[in-house]
Amino acid sequence: MNMKSVKFLCLFIMASVVSFNIAAQDTAAINGTVSLKQCVDIAIKNNLDVNNAEFLMEVDKVNWQLAKGNMLPFLSANIDHGLSQGRGIDPFTNVYVNQNITYANYGVNGSIYLWNGSSIQNNIRANRFGYEASKMDWQQAKDNITISVLLAYLQVLNNEEQLNAAEQQAEVTRKQAERLQILNNDGAIAPSDYYNMKGQLAGDELSVVNANNALETSRLELCRLMNIPYTANMQLEKTEGPLTPVYYDGTTDVIYAQALQQLAFVRAAELRKQSATFAVKSAKGQMLPSLLLNGSLGTNYSSAAATSAFTGSTDVITDNYVLLNSEKLRVYAPQNNYISQKITYGNQWKNNFNSSVSIGLRIPILNGLQARSRVSQAKITEKRAYFNEKTTRIQLRQNIDQAYLNMTAAFDRYQKLQLQSQAYVESFHAAEVKFNAGALTSVDYLIVKGNLDRANTNLIAAKYDYILRTKVLDFYRGQLSF
Repeated sequence: MNMKSVKFLCLFIMASVVSFNIAAQDTAAINGTVSLKQCVDIAIKNNLDVNNAEFLMEVDKVNWQLAKGNMLPFLSANIDHGLSQGRGIDPFTNVYVNQNITYANYGVNGSIYLWNGSSIQNNIRANRFGYEASKMDWQQAKDNITISVLLAYLQVLNNEEQLNAAEQQAEVTRKQAERLQILNNDGAIAPSDYYNMKGQLAGDELSVVNANNALETSRLELCRLMNIPYTANMQLEKTEGPLTPVYYDGTTDVIYAQALQQLAFVRAAELRKQSATFAVKSAKGQMLPSLLLNGSLGTNYSSAAATSAFTGSTDVITDNYVLLNSEKLRVYAPQNNYISQKITYGNQWKNNFNSSVSIGLRIPILNGLQARSRVSQAKITEKRAYFNEKTTRIQLRQNIDQAYLNMTAAFDRYQKLQLQSQAYVESFHAAEVKFNAGALTSVDYLIVKGNLDRANTNLIAAKYDYILRTKVLDFYRGQLSF
């Protein structure tokens, strides 16, 4: 196994251990009694949509930082070292020489936009609003998983009560069956009464099995939302609230007004509309002239660079002469003597230093219709953002109206079932007395008992259905509590 494979295997093992530890911690947290808040916290930490929304938010944050970076100067530096052989241009004297030369060039260039139609500033604003919208999306993802976990949590509590009611119903039937078995053995009752009760007991025990299966299924769904392995040892704390539901306090207009202020996805739509508006302005700014301030610093070096150093002067004979008494006398003249000396690297660095400052105006004339196309694309995005924001408000109002209607119907259903259950309780008590006294047949008794059992089951379901509906409205109002 090569070194690369070993490193990959080590990283894989480390990642697996970390993932196992996280999963083990979450599983350990629910091996016992857990609260709604613990379930929500685990779900938010593990949920895929929440994590993806956070990653997208981080990307938009980087885009915002990139947009702000365009306000800073653009700086670049260059360092060139080379070797020239044969005939070439001496970079020091800019004349042709025929020798080997080593050379170097150093430079720093910079530019900054003084004005470009406010394109940069508007792009910064567009990206800032985009980042704020992504934060709202992240919050909305957390809110969505919160309400989903809350509803699943309440469904588990509902199924726990349904299972408890089913077990109580089966226990009542079991005691009657045991009593009738004794009477049947003594021949004191008709055998049909005993077997009717025995059949009812089997039906009640089947209801217990079904209720238990529904409970485990709802627990499995809650674990799925928390993105953790299913555990049968999980027990949920009872939520705080009135035992008897009361009518919801709030109107659709009040709820809608609060939802516009509280819901993250509404705010996200508004922010994206603002972002799109500034994106259009930024695209239009790119069609206008740009004013830039440019500057540069530079120096260079050449191994061929040399200077002449004065070493003194001597008298040398020339071709000139003078006549003296008809005799030609040669003329001597002074001659300066020089030697060639290489210019040092440090001196060339200082002597060749140069700088420049300029102001330039860039005027876009034709760039393949790219600027106009970007403006058109930005306008389309702006129209879509405006439409999405408007549609979000309309759909929000429709959802609130529907949720309020469902809540009202659930409360009415609960009230009617509560009256029905109270009536069937009295009816069952009277029937039980008659049946125990032998004045009522088993068939009639089972009919009355079945009515009570169904009423109790429906009442429990109606109570939690109403609580679920109120929690949905609390979600719209931003008033979810644990």
